Amino acid sequence: MGTFPFQKTLDEFHLEEQQSLSQKQLNHLRELTWIEQLYNIILLGPPGIGKTHLSVGLGLEAINQGHKVMFITMGELVHALKTQEISRKAQTKMKRIRTADLVIIDDLMFMAMDQHEANLFFHLINDLYNRSSIILTSNKAPKEWGELLGDPAITTAILDRLIHRAEVIHLNGDSYRMKHRATIFTEKV
Repeated sequence: MGTFPFQKTLDEFHLEEQQSLSQKQLNHLRELTWIEQLYNIILLGPPGIGKTHLSVGLGLEAINQGHKVMFITMGELVHALKTQEISRKAQTKMKRIRTADLVIIDDLMFMAMDQHEANLFFHLINDLYNRSSIILTSNKAPKEWGELLGDPAITTAILDRLIHRAEVIHLNGDSYRMKHRATIFTEKV
């Protein structure tokens, strides 16, 4: 249901490169009991270490188990929230988000929000609270979200709802993309 940026399964996730997540923990996430329990998963860490891959893999697993899943980047979400009053496409997207069992918001807080955007985001999180599970990926720790949301009261209210029932997973290590990047140059002889 969600428009994933790519189709990568949990089996393709390079767990051996991720010291902060065990096979047992990954298996527990794969069971998806946390969706029925309305738990959120917050994946934190620097760019290129597999946060989006892990969220997509869990999303595909959820779809295979019959859950309604919606994947959206934070940029797309803010745009949809701001234009839902005037755009039928944005209205449809927001309706799908509000009726999903699992909402994946990728790259949370990569950009600062104004007061209006932060308010709209709060209302969405409030709508999803106790109704859907959320996976968030972010390279900023929750304590840094305040400066991006601008308003301390809204930040506290959002964090309160997100973290009430949440598993926060700090992924670390080197960027997979940088370690396995292709080069146009051949090896020096």
